[in-house]
Amino acid sequence: MFAVIKTGGRQYRVVPEDVLEIGRIEGQVGTIVQLGEVLVLGGETPILGTPTVPGASVAAEVLQQKRGPKVIAFKKRRRQNSRRKRGYRDELTLLRITEILADNAMPSVGPRPKKEKVTASVTGAEVDETPKTAKKAPAKKPAAKPATAKAAAKPRAKAGSNKADAKKPAAKKAAPKGKSGKK
Repeated sequence: MFAVIKTGGRQYRVVPEDVLEIGRIEGQVGTIVQLGEVLVLGGETPILGTPTVPGASVAAEVLQQKRGPKVIAFKKRRRQNSRRKRGYRDELTLLRITEILADNAMPSVGPRPKKEKVTASVTGAEVDETPKTAKKAPAKKPAAKPATAKAAAKPRAKAGSNKADAKKPAAKKAAPKGKSGKK
């Protein structure tokens, strides 16, 4: 069974267990959302909506809320010194279609199947795929770089001093008497 749904101004053909990336809709990660705009319910005898199929909906699990890639709109008019740069990133929701419902049915909210334990073929021992939270030792800082002989031989300047401070101020020359300096 398939369905054609409309969301965010676009239409999608979906079947159960499809993973779909659509425009952002409200919902926390892991929750089930219902998409109510079903245009077609397919199967042996498809049902076409006018414009939607009454009582039909699609249940989907929210996998992730994310942002799309950067899109940059750059416009330039040559020899006019005119250019404009605008950009944006779409807000997206990643969904997994769980059920296609008809006749005002409610979605069955059950626990998702968890990862199974994999048995190692050589030893026959069970291996758990879930990561363990082991405490790691803090990383040590790398040792300081050894100073070269040339750098070690140079005397270090005092903090706040520079070349201008090191010079003695020159004596001011007195202006000749009787002349104002104006022409």
